[in-house]
Amino acid sequence: MYNNNSTKIFVFAFLLILIWKPSTSKNHIFLEAESFEDRGGWVIDQQSMDQMGSPYLLAHGMGVPVEDAKTQVHISEKGKYRIWVRTRDWTALWRVSEFPGEFQVLIDNKPVKTIFGTKGAEWHWQNGGTIQLKEGKVEIALHDMTGFNGRCDAIILTKDLRFTPPVEYDALAQFRRDNSGFPKETIDAGEFDLVVVGGGMAGICTAVTAARLGCKVALIQNRPVLGGNNSSEVRVGLSGLIFQDPYPKLGKLVDEIGSVGHWTLWEAKRNPESERSKRILEIIKNNPEKKIHNAGPKSNYGDDKKLKIVSGEKNIELFLNTHVFAAQESDNRIISVTAKDIVSGKELLFKGQLFADCTGDGNLGYLAGADYRIGRESSKKTGESSAPNDGDNLIMGTSVQWYAEELDSVSSFPECPWAVQFTEETCQYLTHGDWNWETGFFWDQVEDIEHIRDYGLRAVYGNWSFLKNKSKDKKKYQNYKLKWVAYIGGKRESRRLLGDVILKEQDLIQRTAYPDASFTTTWTIDLHYPLALEGFTEEPFLSEAKHIGIEPYAVPYRCLYSRNIENLFMAGRNISVTHVALGTVRVMRTTGMMGEVVGMAAAICVQEDCSPRDVYQKKLNLLKSHLVNGVPQNN
Repeated sequence: MYNNNSTKIFVFAFLLILIWKPSTSKNHIFLEAESFEDRGGWVIDQQSMDQMGSPYLLAHGMGVPVEDAKTQVHISEKGKYRIWVRTRDWTALWRVSEFPGEFQVLIDNKPVKTIFGTKGAEWHWQNGGTIQLKEGKVEIALHDMTGFNGRCDAIILTKDLRFTPPVEYDALAQFRRDNSGFPKETIDAGEFDLVVVGGGMAGICTAVTAARLGCKVALIQNRPVLGGNNSSEVRVGLSGLIFQDPYPKLGKLVDEIGSVGHWTLWEAKRNPESERSKRILEIIKNNPEKKIHNAGPKSNYGDDKKLKIVSGEKNIELFLNTHVFAAQESDNRIISVTAKDIVSGKELLFKGQLFADCTGDGNLGYLAGADYRIGRESSKKTGESSAPNDGDNLIMGTSVQWYAEELDSVSSFPECPWAVQFTEETCQYLTHGDWNWETGFFWDQVEDIEHIRDYGLRAVYGNWSFLKNKSKDKKKYQNYKLKWVAYIGGKRESRRLLGDVILKEQDLIQRTAYPDASFTTTWTIDLHYPLALEGFTEEPFLSEAKHIGIEPYAVPYRCLYSRNIENLFMAGRNISVTHVALGTVRVMRTTGMMGEVVGMAAAICVQEDCSPRDVYQKKLNLLKSHLVNGVPQNN
């Protein structure tokens, strides 16, 4: 948890370290990998925790083995123990014979004989055989052998040599609860006027706006940083114009929070005499790397700036590394949500008057039973000229971006026979993988995200290995080294929650005038499709974008709340639009303005004791007055 009281922050973090300890029942010692005392170079991946049951540790070394993750456990009885490790061979789905995710478990620096990550396409318990353990403190370490995304969920040490860990989802979840070493009771995190789930640009702007207008807000984010796609973990630049008619003060908070970059530079050059433009031009003049829009240096994405602004709001309590996994609903209203601290495993309960789904995937709405859609609607259903004749599940995909840097000396990179294989005809001669390194068009972006991300990694590593080791231009790349490869996927589309208005292509093209016009979308209708490469036989890993130009268009407020869950707002790429209309509203300066509108509407709901729908039906003039004034500055 993170809030304004720094002492409280550090005390809370210290207590987590003191409280957590592996379970040491009579026969079993259970260790969650994500709760290791020292994660070394391993990182926590929570993207598929709802599907596989837990966050896990990932050895994301880009071909260089990462530092060991370590923890200590107390052995109360010496003797023979069997070791089980929950892991998987992450490339087995593609029927390759090599094992890029190999790792060892070290006991007091001595490796267990079994090499892990070499069996099973699915998550499972790999039997590591038996070991002798002494009484007292023992150090357990995960030793990465490849740098290529080995993964470990949990470890069991058991005196019961015949014991087999549970595999089925519910049984495994119960086993975790019984053996986590934490209190079984859910912790009451408090009652809030507004609970915002999701800490991307939409979620940040929703929370800060509502807080500045007097609401008590909880902002829950399941990563260690804020920003979502605009964080240093994903590195997508902010796009879309702000300060547009009919409410030219919308976007003030987006501008305050957002990082300066390529799109801001373009906007500034259109009006170079304004004070804001002069500031932007001066920043970029002194920091030319900020012109890199996507997949740029970490500093381009302003993690610290976002955290500083949010933590400076007295009415916000921020919960990082916290994943909402359940919603309690009654009479078409959300009463509370339950979340898990992905590091410690502790569960927290958040009660609220209002809730905002800013997760991108519509996770909260899905948990609460909100109406939603996935995929492309048919033209017969929507009347859209850009929609297919028949609806389908094709969606815009997930990007795994990357870039390399040039060194003064030769840098090697291993052969990757387990990765996507390239030829001179199919290889991409690049040192920078941008938005168009996109996968998962035919997969479920929620349920299959681990597979989608992993295929993207196989494409990146396979292409880079070919460039370095086999291509006709390998000398050109001999001094280049991979600097950064995303392991958090940059998503564009999954669930779209349905509101009282579902924005369509015709609204954008014909400029349908709605009485509740609010934030303005300016991006083209930008739809992505898989790009076929001649001679390439695996599934697509590149995309092409098809653009339909629009004039700036003010989107109705009624796209920003659920039509069947009475106290649920949404902001981000999960709002009430068709697949085609999503092509314009999904860029992040636009989603940030959605958050400003939702924060204003939430404040009206609290102050006037009304619902999101009531804001349209009874309090629209009050909302418009907020839209005219924009988000107040933090005093």
